[in-house]
Amino acid sequence: MEGIEDDVGHVPLLEAEEEEEEGRRPLRLRGSYLGIFGSTVFLVSMAALIIYQGHDYYDEAKIENKGNNNNNYNKVPRGVAEGVSAKSNSFLSETTPYNWTNAMLSWQRTAFHFQPERNWMNDPNGPLFHKGWYHLFYQYNPFSAVWGNITWGHAVSRDLIHWLYLPEAIVRDMWFDINGAWSGSATLLPGGEIVMLYTGYTHQQVQVQNLAYPADASDPLLLNWVKYAKNPVMVPPPGIGPNDFRDPTTAWFGPDNKWTLTLGSMLNDSGLSLVYKTTDFINYELNDHFLHVVPGTGMWECVDFYPVSINGSVGLDTSANGPGVKHVLKASLDDTKLDYYAIGTYFIENDTWIPDDPDLDVGIGLRLDYGKYYASKSFYDQNKQRRVLWGWINESDSEVADITKGWASLQTIPRTVLYDKKTGTNLLQWPVEEIESLRLSSHEFKELLVKPGTVVPLHIGPATQLDIIAEFEIELLGSEGIVNNVEGCGVGAVERSAFGPFGILAIANDQLSELTPIYFRLSNYGNGTSTTTTTTTTSTSFCVDETRSSKAPDVSKQVFGSKVPVLNDEKLSLRVLVDHSIIESFAQGGRTVISSRVYPTEAIYGAARLFLFNNATDINIKASLKIWQLNSAFIRPFPFHDTQ
Repeated sequence: MEGIEDDVGHVPLLEAEEEEEEGRRPLRLRGSYLGIFGSTVFLVSMAALIIYQGHDYYDEAKIENKGNNNNNYNKVPRGVAEGVSAKSNSFLSETTPYNWTNAMLSWQRTAFHFQPERNWMNDPNGPLFHKGWYHLFYQYNPFSAVWGNITWGHAVSRDLIHWLYLPEAIVRDMWFDINGAWSGSATLLPGGEIVMLYTGYTHQQVQVQNLAYPADASDPLLLNWVKYAKNPVMVPPPGIGPNDFRDPTTAWFGPDNKWTLTLGSMLNDSGLSLVYKTTDFINYELNDHFLHVVPGTGMWECVDFYPVSINGSVGLDTSANGPGVKHVLKASLDDTKLDYYAIGTYFIENDTWIPDDPDLDVGIGLRLDYGKYYASKSFYDQNKQRRVLWGWINESDSEVADITKGWASLQTIPRTVLYDKKTGTNLLQWPVEEIESLRLSSHEFKELLVKPGTVVPLHIGPATQLDIIAEFEIELLGSEGIVNNVEGCGVGAVERSAFGPFGILAIANDQLSELTPIYFRLSNYGNGTSTTTTTTTTSTSFCVDETRSSKAPDVSKQVFGSKVPVLNDEKLSLRVLVDHSIIESFAQGGRTVISSRVYPTEAIYGAARLFLFNNATDINIKASLKIWQLNSAFIRPFPFHDTQ
């Protein structure tokens, strides 16, 4: 045990603030699929689409809004007018800008998360493994640190951690994508061919699906891409709006010898996934059934659909099906900017899917990540037989700050995805094992006692690049039958209750004037005796509180969290990856995950510290931790010399 000072007195961790409602409705699955399509669907005429007209490139002055501090600044979030989800925090434009220094802004750039050298990035696109290289494509603005001019950025890696920037893969240069080359997916064909389907936003502001493929599939780096000459290959069918048709998935091969894919859409207020079949990726048939539809969930985008093994410990190819296989359906909800998933059964005979539990349906049940996270995309890594998940992490500061620092957004550390055999309802997300290659020196702490109302410093040296694994044991101090008066996360870590909050303070300064609590809160606990397990816990919440993460006023600071299942034989466990302005937190082996962005003004560089805390009133906490310092991951521009 090292580096522990005496317990200090209770410190108010937060000023109590009103928690913002997330505004989602408790919907249930209603009825069967909406039947707006007959068995034969006549597509709308493409005549208007294929007549090329002059286009207007985005006005860079409008995109950057440099020096514009009037009251009308960016009232409408970027992207909304183009029919996609909001790409800016418009409410921050009316907040007094903070006087960020270059040192503060430089500290915010991450050391081992993927982000472009400069400018704006959003959704991950078409990730794949090809001839020894992992490929990541991403939505990219080559001209500015705000959304617009969207093309496909491209990077490659041997290990998903150290990345090499490549030239842009798909640019918006044709009538069918001149207003944006948006999200899409890759499908690997048996003969080694690769096809990429992506959404283009046409010169007439219609969302269509386009086909691209490598100019040379034998090239490990896939440097050059060719667009199919007769794009688009899919256009919005009757009844679907011109801006409600986007983001095709990876295709899977079925017993009918056809490839099947799905994409996101909406009908009235019902989110849904359309199904298409093809044999050549040029000609498509629209199914007369939706894959799935959930009333009241609004537009679905960035749909993902893949199998998981209910018994195994490896990932499955997207075409896998049969006994012992469940299917995950995930949708990014345009209305709420949240990623929801559900586990269920795929009926291959008519290409429909139903959730195992209607109360946990897509959009009303479980989320992939309860923090700042959106537009995720998975792929099957045939190299290591695993399902790997990417997710986009937007900024939580103002566009003015992003333009000043010259970049915006990053991707999560890639995560493996497995079916949770213990709960049968959850996915388990975990950082890919390659992140461990960055581990440097470590510190280990055994059964540190944290009494009610105390904060314990952990003297580990620099605290801005960390991999933390922690377990918590609980000792009940009062008698049986204590009533807890706070549910869920409360208003944050400042709100005390009998059984929480307790956990870690990350990116904190010595004065605790800036800090980010990552914590558990139990709704009730106890059998009248001391215990070191969570056997009697009936409800546990896992939370991250950003409300005192920064003194800057032009930063969104929220309390994120959800309930996390804790089974009778489990201790409370936590893994946290800290990388400057992003914190990724995984509870109970990855059943519940929270990503958060923090922008401290004081707790930066050598002033960043790590603490344990217990703000409960009726329990002691014993914490055991192992903490690694993490190295930075080099990222190089193209051209480069491959020495591996």
